Amino acid sequence: MILTAVEADAAEDKGCRHTMEDAWVVLPNACEKSPGSLRCAHFAIYDGHGGRLAADYAQKHLHQNVIAAGLPRELMDVKAAKKAIIEGFRRTDESLLQESTKGNWQDGATAVCVWILGQTVVVANAGDAKAVLARSISTDGEGVVDETKSQLKAIVLTREHKAIFPQERSRIQKAGGSVGSNGRLQGRIEVSRAFGDRQFKKVGLISTPDVHSFELTKKDNFIILGCDGLWGVFGPSDAVEFVQNQLKETSSASLAVRRLVKEAVRERRCKDNCTAVLIVFKH
Repeated sequence: MILTAVEADAAEDKGCRHTMEDAWVVLPNACEKSPGSLRCAHFAIYDGHGGRLAADYAQKHLHQNVIAAGLPRELMDVKAAKKAIIEGFRRTDESLLQESTKGNWQDGATAVCVWILGQTVVVANAGDAKAVLARSISTDGEGVVDETKSQLKAIVLTREHKAIFPQERSRIQKAGGSVGSNGRLQGRIEVSRAFGDRQFKKVGLISTPDVHSFELTKKDNFIILGCDGLWGVFGPSDAVEFVQNQLKETSSASLAVRRLVKEAVRERRCKDNCTAVLIVFKH
């Protein structure tokens, strides 16, 4: 199998906030502590709220917990990968809650994560951070991708988890929680899934991620991971077009992602912390 090469980098800006509560991971080679014949790359953004202890904890421990839970290292098995990721999220949240009880801290963090295993991309998210894929669509009517004519379609790979959404609201109510008239869990927190937030775990807030996978093809150009601050000022298609233009100009994932965050904060006045990870596929 010929593996698609991956170039990736992250950029962050605290925006108008006094503190930076996001954490990120860029590991183009995430195999060092878990060697195997299967290529493993890992990327993530953890968007903290109420502090950054939960985001930092997930940044340090989630990937190792997913590996320990059985992420495939020799042969690709999508079912096993998804199971390991869900279990890794559970273990991370469980140990984080123990730490937060000992330290008496109450903050939480949403998560958007990508693992590239061989030619398979697995995406997991809990909360409102998003992953968007830029995929070429042919414009010559032949179904063949012609790079000179190809346009990029923005495909959102994640589903947001907010207390106001019917499926999440129903689960919260079954757990004994309530969604206030402001659309927030117990009238206080907008997201319905996150690490930490121990005061909300008994009333329906969970850390279970949605997990999806797809096989990389030559049509897949890049993935943008972003916290909700980025997506508050950029629509998915808008972000894909911006990054495409930057990559055409610079051929650099590092420059493109830095310019994306700069545009979000300086030009579009993002009020929140703003963090993005750009994963570029070199076919």
